[in-house]
Amino acid sequence: MGTSKNELFSDRQNQIAAVSKALSHPARIAIIEYLLQLKACVNAELIDELGLAQATISQHLKELKEIGIIQGSIQGKRISYCINPERWDEMNAMYAELFQQHPSTSSCASSQDEN
Repeated sequence: MGTSKNELFSDRQNQIAAVSKALSHPARIAIIEYLLQLKACVNAELIDELGLAQATISQHLKELKEIGIIQGSIQGKRISYCINPERWDEMNAMYAELFQQHPSTSSCASSQDEN
């Protein structure tokens, strides 16, 4: 695929796509689930928990931080990460709005059967 023409799409559509891209790797989902489970900020524990190299985890953390899903705070020589609650609520509302657009009673299969 070529370069996307983001200007053809609404800010909302571009935002959903950007967040979805940041969530598109299973290691990032594992990081988010771990942070949600702990309900605390973590740093080195992620390496032990996920079994990935520190450099790999750092790259995934960078992706999540760039989109605002997580936030970091400096504690001594380390950065601890946790879920950004404001951004989490924004994402929850954004996806809820998208998913609620589809009526649960409609089905493409039933309308195709009629043709």
